[in-house]
Amino acid sequence: MSMKHQTPLLDELEKGTFPSFVKEIKRAAEHSDYAQDLLGLLELSYKEKVTHWKHGGIVGVRGYGAGVIGRYSDVPDQFPGVAHFHTVRVNQPSGFFYTTKALREICDIWDKYGSGLTNMHGSTGDIILLGTKTENLEPAFAELSSRGWDLGGSGSAVRTPSCCVGAARCEWANIDTMSITHEITQHYQDEMHRPAFPYKFKFKVAGCAVDCIASIARADMSIIGTWRGDIQIDQGEVKNYAQGGMDIQKEIVEMCPTECISWDGSELKINNEDCNRCMHCIAKMTKALRPGPEKGATILLGSKAPIVTGALMSWVIVPFMKMEPPYDELFDLVDRIWEWWDEHGKNRERVGELIERLSFTRFLKDVGLDPQPAMVKEPRRDPFFFWSEEDVEK
Repeated sequence: MSMKHQTPLLDELEKGTFPSFVKEIKRAAEHSDYAQDLLGLLELSYKEKVTHWKHGGIVGVRGYGAGVIGRYSDVPDQFPGVAHFHTVRVNQPSGFFYTTKALREICDIWDKYGSGLTNMHGSTGDIILLGTKTENLEPAFAELSSRGWDLGGSGSAVRTPSCCVGAARCEWANIDTMSITHEITQHYQDEMHRPAFPYKFKFKVAGCAVDCIASIARADMSIIGTWRGDIQIDQGEVKNYAQGGMDIQKEIVEMCPTECISWDGSELKINNEDCNRCMHCIAKMTKALRPGPEKGATILLGSKAPIVTGALMSWVIVPFMKMEPPYDELFDLVDRIWEWWDEHGKNRERVGELIERLSFTRFLKDVGLDPQPAMVKEPRRDPFFFWSEEDVEK
């Protein structure tokens, strides 16, 4: 199929050594009218320096209030192929594991009903199927559903939970991230597909503090694997690292954020009371160090990336929770948080923003969590103490 539109501005984005989304759209345009007109629309936007997408209303599939993002062009006569260009979010498997057969099925379905363009994956984790018409949504969903796929979350709802590969490929995972993510997904199907919250809520699960899924920066609730007890040390392997050329003093001791490690040239010592279990030393000396024996998770709350009121990082609300099926303790905590958020949250206010507005003290009291030192986000900045009437009476 020959190109319908000249795209001199977009062509510039094909130059250089970096991957180019323009190049990929052009590949799809060889057999897709959607992609052909998408190139034309983007070229016009670059030329006029204004977007030509508009909000045209809510679209979806029957029984779902989420999973489809409506997108319309404001120049449909000029680019009829993208007059409608809706996005479908498909719930990815835990850990992002696929068979090639499953991926080919998805791509074949999208070639049939949409533009053929995909994004693997969206920032939340979903498989993003870019561009289709309103009349194709139901048949596309029917074929996806018949092969075991479901829609992900969108709007003011639970967004599709995601996780690192966990114990499936990483021996350092302190929790079964894939099991936790699967159970969260199944448990909160209604909250994911029928938006009812003040705004979005994201779960991300990491097997350890290395946090390969970046949960602490991107999830309203971050579930990060940790441990209790002393780090296990094999002094013989420590010496092997030293003899192999590792500068233990520089690469391990001086990089410890809590300065809890010492090395005298023959023995590595760790003051485990001061350790914050960041995993740096274990990740650097995988044969010599291992996490402690009792595994669980630290639960953090509140991170978000949008620029409306600035980015937030998650902070600790539960220092240690045993993460064992059926995860009732976790679900009970989540339900209490949601009830408080639903009661007090403003429209489009993330739970972290609500805590900042009403105070962490009130959050802990209303949700029923006892204050602990691990919850301290940063050192005090003023000398004033405020006591509640209940505290004074005690």
